[in-house]
Amino acid sequence: MSTATSTPAPKKQGPVKAAASRLTFPMVLLIIAGALVALSAVRAVTGAQDITAAGQIGAALSMAVPIGLAGLGGLWAERAGVVNIGLEGMMILGTFFGAWAGWQTSPWIGVLAGVVGGMLGGLLHAVATVTFGVDHIISGIAINILALGFTTYFAKLWFNTGEAAAKGGSPKQSPPAESIDTVTVPGLSDWLSSIEKHHWFFVSDLAGILGGLVTKVSLLTIVAVLLFALTFWVLWKTSFGLRLRSCGENPIAAESLGVNVYKYKYIAVIVSGGMAGLGGAFLSLVTSHIYNEGQTGGRGYIGLAAMIFGNWRPGGLAMGAGLFGFADALQLRNGGSSVHALLLLLVVLLAGVALWKAYKKAYIAAAVSAVIAAGMLVWYLGTDTVPTEFVSATPYVVTLLVLSLSAQRLRMPKADGMRYRKGQGK
Repeated sequence: MSTATSTPAPKKQGPVKAAASRLTFPMVLLIIAGALVALSAVRAVTGAQDITAAGQIGAALSMAVPIGLAGLGGLWAERAGVVNIGLEGMMILGTFFGAWAGWQTSPWIGVLAGVVGGMLGGLLHAVATVTFGVDHIISGIAINILALGFTTYFAKLWFNTGEAAAKGGSPKQSPPAESIDTVTVPGLSDWLSSIEKHHWFFVSDLAGILGGLVTKVSLLTIVAVLLFALTFWVLWKTSFGLRLRSCGENPIAAESLGVNVYKYKYIAVIVSGGMAGLGGAFLSLVTSHIYNEGQTGGRGYIGLAAMIFGNWRPGGLAMGAGLFGFADALQLRNGGSSVHALLLLLVVLLAGVALWKAYKKAYIAAAVSAVIAAGMLVWYLGTDTVPTEFVSATPYVVTLLVLSLSAQRLRMPKADGMRYRKGQGK
């Protein structure tokens, strides 16, 4: 009697972990439309008309550009595997050199000087981390400290004597530079402004937002937008970008295929510094026309947060920079009243997060979100404004909230922050 043999059934594979979710274009449009509807509802309920006004959006765009450029600098460096905490210091160098060259020559020469100043900071970071293997965080912090000390010393030396002092310079600020030209779409801007004044639900809000994007837009803002598109094309559509990104994913494998990992890391970090320097030059030549001590106000760190929120991709980074720029402009332009109105929006968002977490059976996170939403609602109903201290902290609070809510979907480059030595895989 023969025993029947059977081939064992193949083992059932566990669920394959899905790749990091990417925002498709329809999803982005849906998110933008949902955000606009929510803002429209908040404006209608609270009467805070400035939330979607063209002036508010224009200011938000101006605040978003330096944050976005700093984040773009972080994107270049980290896609090549180098963490760049030194973005803040490179922005400081950009503000200083941009203003120093801008008031003496022309604002566009100042822009180039700001870029070069940031690139020098990037070069220093590359030498420390790529060549000498210094810890990336330590090197970045050191650059932030060195940049602050350098600019503080030379501001007293260059802006407080001779012609600079006669033109308004002081130990903590430079003489004013000329303005960079702005662009307004003729006809369209006035038409959108007339629709905005009717305060119609959604339609007027959309007109206000579009009006802020086509009215008195700095030429340097247009350059920044083009740099976002150029970064996407270079890093994701060219062989150069593929090699650079491979250095941030698996430098040993990249080396085995003939990629000069050191060269690509150097290029990425120097470009990173140039982007951050351009963001600093924007602050000193477009936002205020002068260099001021402490002008960056932590925007280099916020840019890094925007890059993380954007999952190390230009599109998500642009959305994050826009959000943080909006919060920054809100506290600068409107003070406590508009920030108080947005508490209601925060209540709705946190309630939605609580429901979503409960659906996903993450009950602790759902409970925490619900409790915070209830607290925010009590705060909104019990007050007419928010304290000045909270208003000033709005951009940083938004940064923490956004990062905490988006942390679970992030996927950083695998070799980001790791030391690399040629031939270490042999």
